[in-house]
Amino acid sequence: MNEFLPYRLSIASNAVSDAVAQAYRALFGLRISEWRLIAVLAEGGNMSQQALCGRTRMDKVTVSRAAIALANRGLIARASNPEDQRSHLLTLTPEGIALYEQVSPKAIELERRIFAEFSDAERVQLAAMLDRIEAAVEMFEEIGDGTGGGTGGGTGDKRG
Repeated sequence: MNEFLPYRLSIASNAVSDAVAQAYRALFGLRISEWRLIAVLAEGGNMSQQALCGRTRMDKVTVSRAAIALANRGLIARASNPEDQRSHLLTLTPEGIALYEQVSPKAIELERRIFAEFSDAERVQLAAMLDRIEAAVEMFEEIGDGTGGGTGGGTGDKRG
C-alpha cells in the first residue's frame, strides 16, 4: 500500500486533518467540517448546502450536520435562495465572522508549523501538484471510471 499514491494521499490528509481538528476543537469547540463551512462562507460569500458540498468535497450529511451545529451556535443563518426556492443560502452571522477572524490566524499558524520543514519552493510545488491532482480527479469524474457508472460510478476497490 505504501506504493499506492491514493492511499498515501489519504493517510497524509487524515494526519493533517486530525492534527488541525484537535487544535480547532480545543481552542474553538469546532469540528473540522464546521471550520470548513465557516472558512468557505467567509471567503466565498453566501452559498447553498449543495454548493458547499461541491466546494468542500464533503458529503451532504456531513455538510448538513455541520450547518445545523453552526446554526444552533448562532454562527450561520439560513436565508431564502432567490434562484431556487427549494433551497436556502447559508450566510455567516456577525458572530460567525468574528469567529472566522479569530480562527483564521491560528489556521495559518498551524499550516506554518506543519509545513515548517518544507522550503518555500517545495510548498509552491506541493500546491501545484495538489491543483493537478484535483483537476485530474474532476476530469476522471466527468468521464466516468470505466466501470459504466459515470460520475461517482464504479463499485470497485477504493483503496485510498
